Amino acid sequence: MSVFVYAENINGTYKKAAFEAVSYAKAIATQKGDSVTAVTINPADASDLLYQYGADKVLHIQDEGLKNFSAKAYAQALNEVVDGDIIVFPHTTDASSIAPMLAVEKGFSLITNALEAPSNIAPFEVKRKVFSGKGFMVAKAEAAGVVVTVSQNAFGAKENATSGTEEVKNLSVTNDDIKVVSQEQSSGKLDLKEAEIVVSAGRGMKGPENWGMIEELANVLGAATACSKPVSDIGWRSHSEHVGQTGKAIAPNLYIAVGISGAIQHLAGVNSSKTIVVINNDAEAPFFKSADYGVVGDAFQVIPALTEKIKALKG
Repeated sequence: MSVFVYAENINGTYKKAAFEAVSYAKAIATQKGDSVTAVTINPADASDLLYQYGADKVLHIQDEGLKNFSAKAYAQALNEVVDGDIIVFPHTTDASSIAPMLAVEKGFSLITNALEAPSNIAPFEVKRKVFSGKGFMVAKAEAAGVVVTVSQNAFGAKENATSGTEEVKNLSVTNDDIKVVSQEQSSGKLDLKEAEIVVSAGRGMKGPENWGMIEELANVLGAATACSKPVSDIGWRSHSEHVGQTGKAIAPNLYIAVGISGAIQHLAGVNSSKTIVVINNDAEAPFFKSADYGVVGDAFQVIPALTEKIKALKG
């Protein structure tokens, strides 16, 4: 029985999270001695991109009614075409809202935020994050099947090219329970949740007019920009850049926090980062206790100097 995976696209374009999910499904399929079937809805990108990461087959759902996202409607569409007992999702905002609905419809177990390939297939057992990323557990699926979401930047996108095939599924799913009022896009050039490097700043920047140095450092590093909740609340930066317990949870390879005190609510969204660098002029800032590297100093002196050093190294 094929391992199914939801290959999420944003406005038709596949992001890194989709390739990570397909890579994860491929690892499971290899353990099972099975194939991978990727399911995607109204994509613009070619299925070749999914074959590159191990998809043996792509089920391409076409449905004009699904142009606007609705977790309920998307779960219904997936339920119509997915018939495997292991279904993989990326742990993105949209995908992780579809996954539990599909699990209910299928009568499957749901395991979220998986960090690595399962240690066992039958029963399905896998390591996952708990307590807002502060701890880990091994979750075991008790039902006949399992829906699992993969934490972003945890397993990674791993090329494993196949000569896949595509099948188009024309559906007509009722999608009248949602109305799009507005859509807010991140002001950064990179997708914040998929970025491997993130430069984030807080009220220590003193005002939105000083964000130029943060954006310049991010540009030099090829990083996304983020901010703390107070910064987005007072309108200095877009809410789409807010990371923390009530914002986006991220797991980059490198997280640089500038002028952020490090309240527990902020840490909950960033403590899965592989390396944390804190820059703050308050030596007693709580964030230093969670940092891998800390710089006590004035951000208005440290950031420009750091940017120039990086430019020199890269030049």
